[in-house]
Amino acid sequence: MFRQLSLAARWVRGLCGRLRTARPDASEARGQNLLKEWLSPEQLAQYTANGFFDVIGGDSGRRYRIHHGAAMNVVEVDEFGGARAGWCFMPRACLVAGDVMLAQKIALETNERGTLAIANNFTPDRRPHPSRRGQRIGTHLLR
Repeated sequence: MFRQLSLAARWVRGLCGRLRTARPDASEARGQNLLKEWLSPEQLAQYTANGFFDVIGGDSGRRYRIHHGAAMNVVEVDEFGGARAGWCFMPRACLVAGDVMLAQKIALETNERGTLAIANNFTPDRRPHPSRRGQRIGTHLLR
């Protein structure tokens, strides 16, 4: 099943990439600007430094990390920054990455249960993101 999801995500990314090259780069810039306007100061700093930001699920309080991208880019993380589960969901329209990430943020914060009910689950890499190794979360050191 993961292989099918991976192939489907690759196909969608390829299709969106071809469509994006037909559009001016201004679409990407507008998507990034809109996303950044909606991020909290902490999320914006995290995104600028690492290429991802964390959101808290509105129903469960779980932490999700949204990486830059449009498919297979949402990972549920534990208190140490390690990956618990991957979630693949996106709007039906072919949008630039910033717009997709904003939709994912709003969906998890406002309707987490409904979002996860339609999302595809995958097993992500379980190690903390390389940029987080050696940092502390609470009292724990990430390795």
